[in-house]
Amino acid sequence: MNTQTDLVKNINNKYNSLSKGQKLLANYILNNYDKAVYLTAAKMGKIVGVSESTVVRFATILGYDGYPKLQRALEEMAKNKLNSVQRMEVTFDRINKDNILKYVLHSDAEKIRLTSEEIDEEAFKNAIEMLLHAKKIYIIGIRSSAPLASFLSYYLGLIFDHVVMIQSNSTSELFEQLYRIGEEDVLVGISFPRYSRSTLKAMEFASNRKAKLISITDSYVSPMTKYCDCNLLARCDMASIADSIVAPMSIINAIIVGVCQQKQEEVVSTFASLEEIWNEYQVYRYDEEGNQTNPED
Repeated sequence: MNTQTDLVKNINNKYNSLSKGQKLLANYILNNYDKAVYLTAAKMGKIVGVSESTVVRFATILGYDGYPKLQRALEEMAKNKLNSVQRMEVTFDRINKDNILKYVLHSDAEKIRLTSEEIDEEAFKNAIEMLLHAKKIYIIGIRSSAPLASFLSYYLGLIFDHVVMIQSNSTSELFEQLYRIGEEDVLVGISFPRYSRSTLKAMEFASNRKAKLISITDSYVSPMTKYCDCNLLARCDMASIADSIVAPMSIINAIIVGVCQQKQEEVVSTFASLEEIWNEYQVYRYDEEGNQTNPED
């Protein structure tokens, strides 16, 4: 039980049997879920006027294995409903302006840690196999997911000669670029809260054409997973001014390494040829000690 529907339904179903203090907690969560999601058990108890132990018992009564699991359900409830202004307000409340750098670095490190613990390794292996056997690979990521899609497209484009990055979120252009997708092809869709409608439309279109679909998204209740054969889940921060994409970027790095490992000889040959071209056309330059440097540096 971890979707917003489960949480609201469970609170409503059990409301009449709750104690006075638990009803206060239920009302606070239903009316202030966007604030409640960031509170510790102690802080929520203080705001509502009950003890920390009452908050923990309330989570157990709702069927959650402790307060952190209730918080995770609250995240699912809140993530797609916070607009950009609300996200900024939450961020400003959470971060001490004198400790911004450490807060963000520690927060990003925590997302990678949690993603590492929660990732489905079988799904990851399946994704690698799907990419290796695809006739054509399509990749879509829009808005803050666009850099992820671009990075994945760049490196897969060096490995395969059949990679297409969907370049527009215009509905008509999107379908034009996907027009030839078929059951031997793979579409990788990347989207995080707030989920892109264009990406979801692309996934639905490809699914109807019987293409294989891989999602890189944040949870199993993401609308992205509805169409997909394979879901790679990465933690993100839906209450930050700028979306945190470090965990999905790590998954993408792993995909690139995984594909390269299965095509070692071809990849080595490809990059040996590329090195000759880069040297011939001075894509990189060498400093006085023979180290390569970017010519724009």
